Amino acid sequence: MTLYLLSVHGVDEGSYATPEDMKRAFRDVEELNEQLRQQGAWVFAGGLHPASTASVVRATDGALLHTDGPYLESKEHIGGFWIIQAPDREAALRWAEKATVACQGAVEVRPFQDDTTA
Repeated sequence: MTLYLLSVHGVDEGSYATPEDMKRAFRDVEELNEQLRQQGAWVFAGGLHPASTASVVRATDGALLHTDGPYLESKEHIGGFWIIQAPDREAALRWAEKATVACQGAVEVRPFQDDTTA
């Protein structure tokens, strides 16, 4: 099984048209999470606070610099994610199809690199 990151991309403010849309998305995401658990694909998932709460730490010429705000200036940011196990890319894409409907946002699918240290 390969690990995949399913990352949800969207805008921080106004992601949902109405409070009811947000409630429906939260309910649908929890239903998807339960499906992932039942199918043995669940590893971990989480929602993130807005990008405005981020801090970036950089090491430059031996000095550590902390800055407030997201790493990239962008209208869209990662708002949440799943880490799942899937036998192949096609299976991961099928989970992403369910995820994009449930959370009402674009979902990027990326495999983790193989662990060659073990």
